[in-house]
Amino acid sequence: MFNIPIGLRAKVVILSLFLLCLPWLGYEYVWEMEKYLRHGQEKTLEGTTQALATALHERPKLFNHQASFLSQVEKGRDLYAYPLSGPIQLDGKLHDWQQYQHRMINYSNEHVIFNRNENQPVDIHFTHMVGKYAGYLYGFFQVNDKHVVFRNKNSLRVDKNDHLVIATQAPDGQFRRYIIANTEDGWLSAFELPQDPTLSMPVTPEIRIQGQWLSTAEGYNVEFRLPLSMVGSKLGFAIYNVDDIKTRTVNTIIGTSAIDSVAHLGTVLVPSPEIENIIKGMSHNSSRIWVVDNHGRVLAKSGDIRANNNVWSSSLAETQTSSAWGQFKKDYLLPLYYKILTKPPQDFVDSLQDSTELSGSHIQQALNGKRGSTWRLTPDNKAVVLAAASPIWIDDKVMGAVIAEETTHGIRTLRNRALEKLFNVILTIMSMGTLALFIFASSISSRIRKLRDQSEQAIDSQGRVRQQIVPSKTRDEIGDLSRSFANIVGRLGQYTHYLENMSSRLSHELRTPVAVVRSSLEHLSLQPLEPASEKYVNRAQEGVSRLHLILNNLSEATRLEASLSHAERSEFPLQQVVSGCMQGYQYTYPDNEFAIGIATNQMMMNGVPEYIAQLMDKLINNAIEFSTQDPIQVSLTLSGKIATLKVTNKGPLLPVNMSEQIFESMVSIRPQGVQSKPHLGLGLYIGRLITEFHKGTIKADNLADGTGVTFTLTFPVTEVK
Repeated sequence: MFNIPIGLRAKVVILSLFLLCLPWLGYEYVWEMEKYLRHGQEKTLEGTTQALATALHERPKLFNHQASFLSQVEKGRDLYAYPLSGPIQLDGKLHDWQQYQHRMINYSNEHVIFNRNENQPVDIHFTHMVGKYAGYLYGFFQVNDKHVVFRNKNSLRVDKNDHLVIATQAPDGQFRRYIIANTEDGWLSAFELPQDPTLSMPVTPEIRIQGQWLSTAEGYNVEFRLPLSMVGSKLGFAIYNVDDIKTRTVNTIIGTSAIDSVAHLGTVLVPSPEIENIIKGMSHNSSRIWVVDNHGRVLAKSGDIRANNNVWSSSLAETQTSSAWGQFKKDYLLPLYYKILTKPPQDFVDSLQDSTELSGSHIQQALNGKRGSTWRLTPDNKAVVLAAASPIWIDDKVMGAVIAEETTHGIRTLRNRALEKLFNVILTIMSMGTLALFIFASSISSRIRKLRDQSEQAIDSQGRVRQQIVPSKTRDEIGDLSRSFANIVGRLGQYTHYLENMSSRLSHELRTPVAVVRSSLEHLSLQPLEPASEKYVNRAQEGVSRLHLILNNLSEATRLEASLSHAERSEFPLQQVVSGCMQGYQYTYPDNEFAIGIATNQMMMNGVPEYIAQLMDKLINNAIEFSTQDPIQVSLTLSGKIATLKVTNKGPLLPVNMSEQIFESMVSIRPQGVQSKPHLGLGLYIGRLITEFHKGTIKADNLADGTGVTFTLTFPVTEVK
């Protein structure tokens, strides 16, 4: 099984990372909520258009004066009176029209109505547009004409010169024509022509048509205005060009449409003030309302989708608080949140702001008699605009459509606020949860590590109980484990204490009966005995002697343990003690050969030199007992402030897993059958006691080549000379 080497706290922290799923779940929930809100906004906007369309149903007068009954409209022929932002100064200089330059139409060859000599190219053209402001229809003609011919001041004819003809079907249904023919630059001279299109006389002055005629380097400008009450749904303009001042015959006629009859006139669409009044109330909210005819041309418009006066914004207005939490949220949290979220911008490109003609699937659907809606992105991709449209019915015929548009800023703002609160809550929960889990994991980890440390310190490497485990008082699984360990270590300590004191108890209990038996045998040996009885007495005395030797060994270990606790330490040279001992062993054991390597440094250590000599006795005795004919190697080296004593002998190896146990009391690895004298396994035990008394270490290892055993002892030295 794959085991990750990490701690409990790290695992809990990793598991707590699953809390990160909470923001994702919250975001998905809010996203679903936003989709429902968008659906609700779409239906609400469709309801708004339907309500406004209901107010316009079956009101044909609102559309009679428009071109709604045409099957199609033609650009240049069917005119649109654009709403003007202000009055036009009638000076003929056309500066006021520059802001509407993109709406101007150029009329040239394709708009020729009459050309006397068809083989000659048309040498005039003009630019034209009309607009509406405050009950007047404004317009201008910028005519390129190389030969401007004014009306003769002494002539009664007004059509033998360059002139402009305006033809319309008046609101009363009458076909009316007006001519503008000036004798010079200046205020317009306008006349009404006879109703018969074939006649150009007599004319009646028409003062309601006002404006200016101004000659230019390219030709002339005609800037005019006339009341909307003079204009019906049919309208046409025509520029008559006369080049020969003598013959004064008309060479060319270029116009928006033919003006000889009502049927040939084009249409003009003037934004309806009645419809504008109806939808005017919608300008107080965030919706923009359009009313278009069945050609998509705008009849009325109200509202601005960039206005920030919708119900969403007012209901979501946040009260700024000066509390510490509010300041922290403002300075740190909100900037962090809006790394992900996007604020709906108020400044975005509205491509339809000045449109006079609308199109789209929702409008087409509405003109087909059904409600429709659509979503679109602004050209700069900063805002999403929802548009809904509903048809306007008159006598079972769709005469136009009501279109309402709104941005999704309100929903996006609501979504952002919801996500802000959600993130605040999730952040708080995650922080508190992670902190609580970390504290909990740290507490468990700390208790387990404390129990581990107590367990490791309770028993040393030789298996002895060094200290007891303090049982935990916490009533949980870890507390139960602690109490179990404390109980086990306590019972093990009792058993170890029994074993450790067994030798002293044995020596104490057996010493008296052995002395009685020994003295009795001595007295018995003084008596005259039979030879056969004397043999048994001698055997009994040998057995008592061996038993006495065992008791002496037991007593030696017991006395040493007792004396170590009261020994007086002193500074002594270690190398001299070891060297002196080795010299004595060479005399004592002449049959054994020793290879001695003792460093020349003077290694002073704190302790009892007699105990070191006793330790050497045990090591050398052990080495001699297991040694073969090869020399016993004894070395003493110094590394830093650590003196290392090694005793190596060739011979049998240590059993597996016995390198630590041989230093325990009453442990012996000698074969039972070959022992010439009793061995209780106390020699190395005494060596370990002396080593630990001098704050050293002792260990036994088999040689790498498998030929013998080496004992390695280390001692700290206090001074090196």
